Amino acid sequence: MENQSVVRRQRLKRRTRRMARRVLPFVASLFLATPLAAPVTKSKAATTGSELRSISPEAMKAVLFDQRVQGLYRELGVEQQGLRYEVFEKALTGYLNLEQEGKLGNKQLLTVVDFGLPSTQKRLWVLDLANKQVKFHTLVAHGHNSGENMATNFSNENESNMSSLGFYVTQGEYTGKHGLSLKLQGVDEGYNTNALARSVVMHGAEYVSEDFIRQYGRLGRSLGCPALPMDQKDAIIEAVGGQTCLFLNGPDTQYSSKYLNEEVAMSKLLSDTQMI
Repeated sequence: MENQSVVRRQRLKRRTRRMARRVLPFVASLFLATPLAAPVTKSKAATTGSELRSISPEAMKAVLFDQRVQGLYRELGVEQQGLRYEVFEKALTGYLNLEQEGKLGNKQLLTVVDFGLPSTQKRLWVLDLANKQVKFHTLVAHGHNSGENMATNFSNENESNMSSLGFYVTQGEYTGKHGLSLKLQGVDEGYNTNALARSVVMHGAEYVSEDFIRQYGRLGRSLGCPALPMDQKDAIIEAVGGQTCLFLNGPDTQYSSKYLNEEVAMSKLLSDTQMI
C-alpha cells in the first residue's frame, strides 16, 4: 500500500500547484531572500497578499519545500545527465529522513541508482549535497535475475540473484574476491533488509564497461550487487563508505518506505541552512 504521507502530499500538491505558480516568486523573496525578477506593482502585491492569506501553513511549507528541492536539482545539473526529478525527489526525501533519525554520518553524500533506466546508460550518481556537485556519474550493473538490459524484477530473498530496491546506509570497506568492496545495510523492511546476509555489496566488475556494452548490447549482471566499473570502483567506494545514503530506484509500483515521509523531509530541509 502506498505510503499515506506521500498520498496526502500528492493531494496537497494538486490543490496548491495553480496558486503556487502565482505566489512562488513572492514567497521566495520573503523567506529565501532572493530578489524578485521584476518590481511588484501595488495591485499585484495586494492580490498576492490575498492569495498568501488563503494558503494554509501546511500548503505554504509544501510550496517552499518544492522550491528548495527544485533549486537543488537545478544547481546539481543532474537533469542534463538523465536523473529524473521524481527519482531525485524520492532519494532526497529518504536522505533527509535518515539524517533526521541520526543514521547518516557527516559526509552529506547521496548516491542514487535508477534501475528504471537501461544498463547501457550511466544510471548511478554520487551527489555532494553540501557543495552541490556531482562527484561521480557512471555505469552500474543490476542482478542477473532482475532482467537483461532493463531491471524489472527485484527481491529481498537469499539466492534470488536479484537487486533489492530501497534505501541503504553504507558501512565499512573490506577486501574480498572482487578487491575493495563496501558493505551495504538495507533499511527498508521487506525490500532490502537481507542485504548484509546476502552479501549484497558495492564492488567492481570487468563486465561493467563500455566495451562490454559494445560487445553484448548491455552490461553484465551481478548476483544482486550494484557492481561498478573497475577504473572507478575504488574512488567511489572510498568516497561513499561510512554511513552515507544509497537509494536504489526501480519500476516497482508497490514499493513503499517509511523513509518517504515527506513531512519529516520538509521540516528537515527547511531548517537545514547548509542545503539552502
